[in-house]
Amino acid sequence: MSKLKTIKEYPLIPASKPSEGAAGRTGLWRTFRPVVNLDKCIGCRLCWFYCPDNAITISGDGKVEINYDWCKGCLICFHECPVKAIDRVVEEFG
Repeated sequence: MSKLKTIKEYPLIPASKPSEGAAGRTGLWRTFRPVVNLDKCIGCRLCWFYCPDNAITISGDGKVEINYDWCKGCLICFHECPVKAIDRVVEEFG
């Protein structure tokens, strides 16, 4: 029986990268902004794995980074974080 891979065994390159396309940068669509509390983050990478916009990356030192130019504010990362290290903040543009 083969052992199932953990999320940390997958490559850190998303399946596709965001592109501007017809809609341009989509970060202005947000109502809420996900904000990562790095002191609480355990590095499980579930936020990165579930992000439908590929707006979350893992830096060389393993820290989560959110590209707000592409993050639409769906908050899937917020809901998937097992330790609640991601807060949702009302977006204020301008």
